[in-house]
Amino acid sequence: MAQALKYDFVSLEDYLLGEHDVDMRSEYVAGRIYAMAGASRTHNTIASSFHALIETHLREECRVWQSDMKTVAQQKGEYFAYYPDIMATCSIRDEDEYICTNPTLIVEILSDSTERTDLKEKFDNYTTIPSLLEYVVVSQDVPLVRLWRRRTSWELERYRTDDTFRLESVELDVPVQYIYRRVRKEVGLDVAR
Repeated sequence: MAQALKYDFVSLEDYLLGEHDVDMRSEYVAGRIYAMAGASRTHNTIASSFHALIETHLREECRVWQSDMKTVAQQKGEYFAYYPDIMATCSIRDEDEYICTNPTLIVEILSDSTERTDLKEKFDNYTTIPSLLEYVVVSQDVPLVRLWRRRTSWELERYRTDDTFRLESVELDVPVQYIYRRVRKEVGLDVAR
């Protein structure tokens, strides 16, 4: 679980200025700054495979980032800034090279320490971003992908091992097994006999 680095209120502007040249990234929620935990090999492998699939498919005018690009938005007068595991957009609107305020797709790779945040807090905040069309949460323990879409009023869809799902935001069909192809043993797809 993320630990608050600063308990006193910090303005969004001060957070953003301080975040440009840091050794340890942090996320910002309503005036508080939270340290980000490191990610496991399994987490990074899943994120890399999924990112590569999206990257090789995207139209030229689109961009996809993995982990180091933050999104900033506002809900009920409070600002938040997160570093999604994967984020894509087909319209760059921001002058700041370190921010994307109009993603169409956000993907988070779930871990034990981020489950509550990814499925509740981030879901609630991400779905207020007007440009966001899809939010995807990928389990790193079992082959399970959860997908929410704006066009269905954020109704949950679940996809498992043999399923293929469509990312409408980037016009891509994704086989669940492809996301897990390099971590089959870690997620129980290859079981020793």
